Amino acid sequence: MSTVTSSKEKTGLNPKKQTRPLATLRKVARNWELYLFLLPTLVYFLIFKYYPMYGLQIAFKDFMAVHGILGSPWVGFEHFIRFFESYQFWNLLGNSLLINFYQLIFAFPIPIIFALMLNQVTRTRFKKVVQTVTYAPHFISVVVLVGMLFIFLSPSNGFVNNIIQLFGGEPIYFMGSEAWFKPVFVGSQIWQTTGWSAIIYLAALTSVDPQLHEAAIVDGATKLQRVFHIDIPGILPVIMIMLILEIGNFVTLGYQKVLLMQNELNIASSEVIQTYVYKSGLLNSQFSYAAAIGLFENVINFILLIMMNQMAKKFKQQSLF
Repeated sequence: MSTVTSSKEKTGLNPKKQTRPLATLRKVARNWELYLFLLPTLVYFLIFKYYPMYGLQIAFKDFMAVHGILGSPWVGFEHFIRFFESYQFWNLLGNSLLINFYQLIFAFPIPIIFALMLNQVTRTRFKKVVQTVTYAPHFISVVVLVGMLFIFLSPSNGFVNNIIQLFGGEPIYFMGSEAWFKPVFVGSQIWQTTGWSAIIYLAALTSVDPQLHEAAIVDGATKLQRVFHIDIPGILPVIMIMLILEIGNFVTLGYQKVLLMQNELNIASSEVIQTYVYKSGLLNSQFSYAAAIGLFENVINFILLIMMNQMAKKFKQQSLF
């Protein structure tokens, strides 16, 4: 007791706290081969993820290429205020949130339902065929996919309009309609990503204990009851992680597909934050303004991610951290 007290008096620190860093270093030294595997990932993140953040300061500057990032004058929040006061602000934010909301409501649960249904299939060959057919759209490039949409939905000879006309309806110009832009975008997204997104849920279902199913069958449980009471609770942690990640990108949509589907007829419904950033930054050379909008978007995503993660922890569900 007297030794510990004297040590505290000499250094002012708890001896346990003094030895903890040393113990950590010894642990790292003992497992240096494992930590070596982390090195390429750390280097990748430092070079390609953290170093580019140096350029974020142009969001608070009036960037001039001749002066460079450091030489350009500071303007504070001028670009943010300009964006918030822009007549396009609410339209851009509304379109971005609505499309992501539709994707969350329709596109997120469908891979889970598809994986649960496929997990019930006992014929291996049929299961593999279904998996292959549903994975295939994921490998189609965005340009080809949008080209297919224009052909399939053509009002003159597209097969969708041919079916509508077959039942006595009038042809619809899907790609030139403001009202149809969001359903077509979300529908094509579901078609392209369902099979691929279901992989992770199918993998999670393999970890469900088969003995639980055997016991439920003995007790007379139906397939639907086993899905609701065994399969879904078994993959719920994975579903929660995927939901948190989805919420973390709630404002982000990706500009390539939207830009390819966009035209003058549907611009009011198809203009989202990222297409506006692309046009402002790259086409109109307003680099600081575009950087400010992109930073605003990422800050909102970060806040939503933290809120969703905290909610998951509060309700005793799986969380990211």
